[in-house]
Amino acid sequence: MRKLKPWLAVLGLLAAFLVVAPGQAQAAPYCGITWGSLAKSAGATSSAPIANVRAGRHACLDRLVVDINGHANGFTVQYVAAVHRQGSGAVVPLRGGAFLQVTVEDPTYNVNTGMQVYRPANPGELVDTAGYATFRQVALAGSFESRTTVGLGVRARLPFTVFVLDGPGNQSRLVIDVAHRW
Repeated sequence: MRKLKPWLAVLGLLAAFLVVAPGQAQAAPYCGITWGSLAKSAGATSSAPIANVRAGRHACLDRLVVDINGHANGFTVQYVAAVHRQGSGAVVPLRGGAFLQVTVEDPTYNVNTGMQVYRPANPGELVDTAGYATFRQVALAGSFESRTTVGLGVRARLPFTVFVLDGPGNQSRLVIDVAHRW
């Protein structure tokens, strides 16, 4: 019985510690970011043409902006194993450890005339991503039947959010923010 008492005392202290001690502290979200990495989508197809694709660097995230000459109506943004060209299905070569497929429910051309509105100099490098913390490459994968696909190569599968901003004027902007880390 004497040998058992020290062990019982140790078990008692351990039990008291487990009951009284707080649980493991949760780390605060990086820069307050609470997004996830699951697919995000909204809206439907529209005929407002894409005018430009651009990007910006921020303290906690990299931002891709698709400028639209009209109201941005719909989008689907999701991580995929590979981004494919519209029509041919060929894989779009992208740099990065993960790939976001950005499907904008707007064309790169005027639906009434068929004339290209957005004609990038280099469809494989829409934006110079040198010096970006997260972005590795932005490439146009095609535009067909009022739907445009953009491939976004990123460093890793990181949290992202998508939203639409109205303005300036009759224009709108589809914004994809990708966090620098979890």
